[in-house]
Order: sequence, then structure tokens, then C-alpha cells
Amino acid sequence: MAAGNPFNNILKTLDKPGGGEFGKYYSLPALNDPRIDRLPYSIRILLESAIRNCDEFQVKSKDVEKIIDWENTSPKQVEIPFKPARVLLQDFTGVPAVVDLACMRDAMNNLGADSNKINPLVPVDLVIDHSVQVDVARSENAVLANMELEFQRNNERFAFLKWGSNAFHNMLVVPPGSGIVHQVNLEYLARVVFNMDGMLYPDSVVGTDSHTTMIDGLGVAGWGVGGIEAEAAMLGQPMSMVLPGVVGFKLSGKLRDGVTATDLVLTVTQMLRKHGVVGKFVEFHGEGMSQLSLADRATIANMSPEYGATMGFFPVDHVTLQYLKLTGRNDETISMIESYLRANKMFVDYSEPQSEKVYSSCLELNLDNVEPCVSGPKRPHDRVPLKEMKADWHSCLDSKGFAIPKESQNKVAEFNFHGTQAQLRHGDVIAAITSCTNTSNPSVMLGAALVAKKACELGLEVKPWIKTSLAPGSGVVTKYLQKSGLQKYLNQLGFHIVGYGCTTCIGNSGDIHEAVASAITENDMIAAAVLSGNRNFEGRVHPLTRANYLASPPLVVAYALAGTVDIDFKTEPIATGKDGKKIYFSDIWPSNEEVAHVVQSSVLPEMFKATYKAITQGNPMWNLLSVPSSTLYAWDPTSTYIHEPPYFKDMSMSPPGPHGVKDAYCLLNFGDSITTDHISPASTSTKTVLQPSTSWNVG
Repeated sequence: MAAGNPFNNILKTLDKPGGGEFGKYYSLPALNDPRIDRLPYSIRILLESAIRNCDEFQVKSKDVEKIIDWENTSPKQVEIPFKPARVLLQDFTGVPAVVDLACMRDAMNNLGADSNKINPLVPVDLVIDHSVQVDVARSENAVLANMELEFQRNNERFAFLKWGSNAFHNMLVVPPGSGIVHQVNLEYLARVVFNMDGMLYPDSVVGTDSHTTMIDGLGVAGWGVGGIEAEAAMLGQPMSMVLPGVVGFKLSGKLRDGVTATDLVLTVTQMLRKHGVVGKFVEFHGEGMSQLSLADRATIANMSPEYGATMGFFPVDHVTLQYLKLTGRNDETISMIESYLRANKMFVDYSEPQSEKVYSSCLELNLDNVEPCVSGPKRPHDRVPLKEMKADWHSCLDSKGFAIPKESQNKVAEFNFHGTQAQLRHGDVIAAITSCTNTSNPSVMLGAALVAKKACELGLEVKPWIKTSLAPGSGVVTKYLQKSGLQKYLNQLGFHIVGYGCTTCIGNSGDIHEAVASAITENDMIAAAVLSGNRNFEGRVHPLTRANYLASPPLVVAYALAGTVDIDFKTEPIATGKDGKKIYFSDIWPSNEEVAHVVQSSVLPEMFKATYKAITQGNPMWNLLSVPSSTLYAWDPTSTYIHEPPYFKDMSMSPPGPHGVKDAYCLLNFGDSITTDHISPASTSTKTVLQPSTSWNVG
């Protein structure tokens, strides 16, 4: 409880249904202000945080009034302080934060103070998921082989993070091989409502990964921030943010048979990108919400960075509670969550009349109008209806940065693959089921497995030189694929599990076979990647795949079977079956009813409980990492990766005062569509750097 909080008069007790109490909470209804009823749910979370943390120093009463008066103040771009409930880190962007904490401890020690006082002041969860690379694919041994290479490459970093997990309080480190940070957050880490020493308040999170927004699908306000902002939040400092506008996105109708959540999110991304939502919250509502599973909502929320919003928020409702039960949260916790959110007017009950909400602007989508699609070849919001894919591909070859002369568009590159003569054409693919966007969604994952089953039964195969991989976002996926009996069909097509992490989605796709790589480079072929990821910027997925398409996991399998994106699935056969019959897309595509049946019978609460019960116990490789028990880090002066920062060297108890910035200049000035994937890819850099079509100006 904040000392001297002027809103202590609205502190209420939340009673348990069967007697006793859950705890205390700051009651929004107790303010008796009719403006609160008109606030979007996402803004109410900002309001509660401001009230609870109001101390007239970091957070002031006038900040609370700004938020209550959101309808009038948000168009004026006013600033407010926000203190998130927790911080989420992944291993690439989380290391600097832990380095800084270690550096602060050294400074405290050098000043003769108690260095053990340096700890995060809010819960911090760090998931190691960005390091695994698909070096080994199409093998039963792929998971173990890739993890061994992952530990060899990242031993120093992993040891440092393991030291940090022991040295600091309030910090949980989830070991490598556990899953993708956002799926682990969704299935396990998210609280939805905190009960901290008897004080109840909504879960909220900032993370050092842009797709932290995935948690918005669970009704938890979360978004990505820079490292400095995350560290400030870790140390209890409020974030200064512009009070955002909120775009109300009304959903109606129901997805048609054969249409996936991925098709929906690519459609939503295109709509919101066109509408313009940068710096805004997007809040979804409407009767169509009841048709979307929690996993579908998380898929849409995940791609907030791609449509430009700070958040894509789904308020908590009965679907949320059902998901919490499915993922193993206990009944009392779920009861507390529902009771608190209902009491504080943050729960949506669609069986009751809905009060009118005010939005900065509005959009509407009838789910009936969503059609199968992909996005590419270079940007997530360049949606292409599946029925137009072949025509669009040829238009890409003509223009869209490829500009292949007509006479060269049908070129065939011959190469030898393990003694077999093979051919490569423009649009031939690598295929990866990957990324937090889709691997948290049982309907599309099991849908992909059903496509594989039908294809195998018809005698279809994936060409051996097409690199295929499957990287689940958590061990739960493996459990339900095995329970369904469908993993064997994915294996048969080369979609063996390669690891538990981001892999291809961030460019850790590993090497393509040397013969294939040579055929691409020597013949200037436009190779394509089809992946169930969220970003397809040039240079991100693999240096040799200049065309990259985002697609649902079932479509990834279909394109792998076809071996190319240069196909019209409606009129052209994918391949010839074992009886010589031509097999079409419709022959292998499962109905929504088939998918729902296998999801219902295969995805069970026990799987989540078993997976996450053991998550912090690590794995043999992690447990064998030897780290010192000291609470001060032993810096290695010969390290090329982790160095002691200079910020606090020679620090004294008397601050030196401000000093000017001299001779600063712009390092690089970029044109449109230049991303960090061009500048500093997360994956291994190649010897030959592909030049983007947009110019760079060096300052």
C-alpha cells in the first residue's frame, strides 16, 4: 500500500464466495464518477495503476484525473506515469539489464554499502528462447543436437544468466529448451490479477521484446519497450507515456470453414495498418468475440507491432477464464480473478447488457468475410488472398524489388543433392512451423498435423532438399501432438521438432544444404520461405530467401508439399499420389469440425500442469552449468561478450553534476522499410551481405 495515498478512502475488501476474503483493492466504482463507465477497459487498467501508486510524487492526483477524463485529454497528447506490475525479458535483450544490475551491485560494494539491496523491485521473468538455431532438421535427434550446439555457442551468456537467477531476488530465469517467451508467458507466467501481500490489482507487463503484446489476448495489458524503460520499471520507477487513443475494433460473425486464425490476423493487420494505429491501443469487442478462442485472440494480439499499435487488447471474459482452467491455474485463483475484475468493472459478461464505451475511432470486421491468405513477400501487412497467390508471385518477379526479366522467370537451376539430380526454380521454398504467433494455437498446430496425415495417407512427400522444421513454443505442443497420434505424420514429411524457441522467425533458420545454396547464388534464383511467423522483412528469415511469406501452419505444410509458392492451389495439383492420381489442396485440407474434434480430445489441462511443474528444474545441460555462488559477478576481462559497464566506475557519494554532449552526430540515416534485420540480424551474419533496395546514408 502506498504511503500517504490520497485514494485510500476507496480501499475495499474483496470477499470470497464461500466466506473469508481474497484481499484489499482500490475500487473504481467507489469513485462514483460516471466517466469511468465510458472508459475502454484498457484505459481502466492505467487508471487503477495510477490510483494504487498515487503518492503525490511519482504519481499525482492530477495524473489520475487525466486518465478519468480520457475522452477529453487523450486527443491533447497529455503524458501520464505508468507503473507496470512486472517485467518480461528474453535472453538477447535481457542480458544488458542483468549486466546493469550486476554493475550496480559492484558500485554499492565499492561505496561500502550493502550490495545485496540491489534487486528488482517488481517481479522479473526472463525466458531463454532466442538462442536455438536450426542447424539440424529432418531428424529424430534434432532437438538434442541443436540444443548441444546452442549451449556450445552461448555457454558464457547462459552461465551469466544462471548466476543472475541465483544472485537476485524477484527474478525468475526460465532455462533454454522450455519454450518461446510469449507462449510461456501466456500459459504459465501471467497472473491476470496479482495478489501481493493481500493487495489485489490487475496484471500488467512491459517486455524487452516487441511481441510482448501477445499477452493482451489474455486480458493482461502488456507491450514492448526499450531496455532503459524496462530497467526503470524493474527498479520501481514509473514510465512516462502519452495517454493513448483507443481504436475500438468490433468483431461480428464467425470464421468460415477452412479459414484459420492466421488468416484472420493477417487480415486484421492489413486493416489496422491502413487505418493508422501507431501509438494507440486497439480494443476488440462485439458479438464475434464469443467465436474466438483464447489462442485465436493471442494470435491477433501478438502481431500488434506489425499493425503498429501499442496493444491489441482483449478484455477478460468467460473465454479467458476457460483458458486459465485449461492451462492448469487452480480454481481458487480463477475465482479470485473473476471476483476482482467483476467488482472493479474490468470483466466483460456478454450475457449482460453492455454499457456504451467511447473510442477514439472505430473499425468493424465480419469474420464471415475473412478468406485464406498469406502475407509477403517482404512485409507483414502485404496480404495476398490465397486464390491470387500465383498471379501475385508473378507480379513480384516483374516488380516488387525482384525485377526478374520475363525471359529468365522460368529458369531452372540444376544441382546434385546427395547423388540425385534436382532442380530449383524461382519460388521454391524452405518451410518452417515456428514463432509465438502460431505455435501457441492448438487449432492451427493440429490443423497442420491433419494436413500432414492426409498427405501421407495419399502417398505425398516433401522433396528432400526443402528445409522443413517445427519449433513448438512450449512442451505442451509436443504433448498434444503425441497424444493425437499425429506427430508421426509431421515427421514423415520432415517436420521433426527441432527445438523450443523462436528459430526461423528471428532468422535462426540455420544453413541451407550447400548444394541448394550454391544453386540459388550461382543462378540468382529468388528462393522463398513460407513460415508461420510474424515478420518477413528482407534479410530476416534467411539471407538466401529473398521472398518470405507468412502463413498458417497448415499452409506451411501445403506449400512444403508443393515445393513452391508458384502454384494456384484451386486449379493446380499439389503432387501425384501413390496411385498416380493428382492430389489437390482440397484433398488434404481438414474441415473446422475435424480440427475441433482433435483439439477437444488431445489438449488437456494435465499437459500444461506437467510441463510447467518442471519448467524451472531446467534440463541436464543447464543443470551442469557451473556458476559461482557469490552475489557479486566475477567479470572476465578477456570476454568478448560480457564486460563490466563503465557507468559507475570511480563513483562517489557526491554526484558530479550534469555535463554537456559534444560532437554528437548521426551514425546512420535510413530510408523506408529498413529494419534491424538489415543492420544487425539476430542470426549468424553471412560473408556476403545482401544489399537492400533502399539506400543507406552514413553520417
